[in-house]
Amino acid sequence: MTEPLSEHSADVIVVGAGPAGSTTAYYLAKAGLDVLLLEKTAFPREKVCGDGLTPRATKQLVSMGIDISEEAGWLRNKGLRIIGGGVRLQLDWPELASYPDYGLVRKRDDFDEQLARQAQKAGARLYERCNVGAPIRDERTGRITGVEARIGEEKTPVTFHAPLVVAADGNSTRLSLAMGLHRREDRPMGVAVRTYFTSPRHDDDYLESWLELWDRRGAEDRLLPGYGWIFGMGDGTSNVGLGILNSSSAFKELDWREVLKAWCASMPEDWGFTPENMTIPIRGAALPMAFNRQPHYTKGLLLVGDAGGMVNPFNGEGIAYAMESGQIAADVIVQAHARATPAQRELALNNYPKVLKETYGGYYTMGRAFVKLIGNPKVMKVATQRGLTHPLLMKFTLKMLANLTDPTGGDAMDRIINGLSKVAPKA
Repeated sequence: MTEPLSEHSADVIVVGAGPAGSTTAYYLAKAGLDVLLLEKTAFPREKVCGDGLTPRATKQLVSMGIDISEEAGWLRNKGLRIIGGGVRLQLDWPELASYPDYGLVRKRDDFDEQLARQAQKAGARLYERCNVGAPIRDERTGRITGVEARIGEEKTPVTFHAPLVVAADGNSTRLSLAMGLHRREDRPMGVAVRTYFTSPRHDDDYLESWLELWDRRGAEDRLLPGYGWIFGMGDGTSNVGLGILNSSSAFKELDWREVLKAWCASMPEDWGFTPENMTIPIRGAALPMAFNRQPHYTKGLLLVGDAGGMVNPFNGEGIAYAMESGQIAADVIVQAHARATPAQRELALNNYPKVLKETYGGYYTMGRAFVKLIGNPKVMKVATQRGLTHPLLMKFTLKMLANLTDPTGGDAMDRIINGLSKVAPKA
């Protein structure tokens, strides 16, 4: 392992210890690089999330050596239950060589901490309560060479230095903004709102997705764009929430907390989704989708996870892509670190956006088209009423929405989805 240059300098600084940052730091430290992982809050800390993990995210946890046994507090799920158009369909996760056939459920307050501690075990130096402010830049080249921060209760000012910085600071990514990287308005954005209820439905081994979201508060029922979810947490509570896309005309005009309350009020009484059973207030978060901030590498700064808009536009899943992009970024940095000259290192680093586009670009392009379609209530109505009645079509849709295919040697469905992803423009 590289010797720390000093307490406040390293080979790489990772800003943000969410799934993207901790995964990046884990793989960098494992490869022997000296890594500083800077987290603005202290663990455990809450984050707005559905808490449901698909087999894609499960695979990442296994790769990081996380103990995902039930004894360690993880709840397994077998698949997805889809409700809409008067139909209820239960689909098991596909059997694939590349991914496990089960997903997981875990609350985000200690999910993130487990990943951060795993990065620490691998050798990353974690600073909690470390609020990162402005980037430090080389006046001549404009490259980032470190960050200014304030640490602890006293908010003591400190500077950290490294030749490479990873922005894993989420959707708001102040670091990217300070480096001049703004959000692309032509890319979809989602909002998720959720709460927890004490409920007899807590012990469910399927993730449940409601494709029709009805607003029943007016004189006439109104179908809203977006989807709802109910994920049993196995601890006496259910995570109940909804996701909405900015492709809809209703995006700005509605109070989504109120919509969630109205949707919950329309549920069967014995499920217990009532105000008195709510264990925490309703909270919301943005879902930055389909590479909505680019370039993913510039002037010594790499973007991972939500900072780079990695959320899957098909299903709003962010954790799997946060972790995958972290691993990809770490691989690229490790290779660049071993190069002899600055020009060769830069050549290696510029490969990061290319690998991301090759991996997700075509699939995300299809996702953006999908988002535009389902933003139209008429299309959504036809899709739920016709599509849900064909189990084979729904099996194909599940693979497509969850991005679960075998890249080689898969079945006909896998080959169609992989083929479409390859030919779609990688923007």
